[in-house]
Order: sequence, then structure tokens, then C-alpha cells
Amino acid sequence: MRLWVGHEPRFHPHVALHDFEAWLLPYWTSIQKLAGHNKTAPTGKPETVNHTNPPAYRIKEIFEIGRSRDSYVKPRDAGRILSKNDLGVAVAECPELKAFVNTIISVCGGKIL
Repeated sequence: MRLWVGHEPRFHPHVALHDFEAWLLPYWTSIQKLAGHNKTAPTGKPETVNHTNPPAYRIKEIFEIGRSRDSYVKPRDAGRILSKNDLGVAVAECPELKAFVNTIISVCGGKIL
């Protein structure tokens, strides 16, 4: 992407390897509570969880097998998962998220994590 954009100091490319929901996996206990099910958390580093079953599908599955009134809805449920949790937990477990957050902090003149 940098080659395509050229020299542009305002351009800061970052990518989520699979789904945004990979960054929610560190909060599996909260997901279990919202879904009303105790399904075991996916194994491995959150940003590498996929294997033809992406993180969004895994979260959707626990909502559908649990006592939740309906399926996982990203805009509604991602906010509910994150609202009572420390983003630092996901930043510590997810290198791409950490790089993204550090870029934002750096651009704002703050001290990176």
C-alpha cells in the first residue's frame, strides 16, 4: 500500500488479519455472559484465530447456541462486549491492534505503549 500511496507521512496503513472480532476474543468471559453459554474460548492468539471459522462466526455461534434472545449483531454486541472491559487487555494480546493504537497515540503526540 505504501508503494501505491507514495511518500505521504499522513498515511498510516494497518490491517486486521481476519475479523475485527479477533480483537474481542480476549473478552471471551464477557461474550459467554452476553450469549448465555459457557462454550470454550477459541485457542491460540486472537489475531490468528480463523481456520475457515473466523472470529465473527465463533461469536455468532455462541450467541445462537446460548440463551441470548438473538444472534450476534456487530454494532450492538461489540459495544456491549467492550463497554465493561479494558481495551489494554486486547492491545496486550493482539500485536496488530497494538501497532494500530500506538500509531494513533503517536500521531496525537502521546507516549506509545
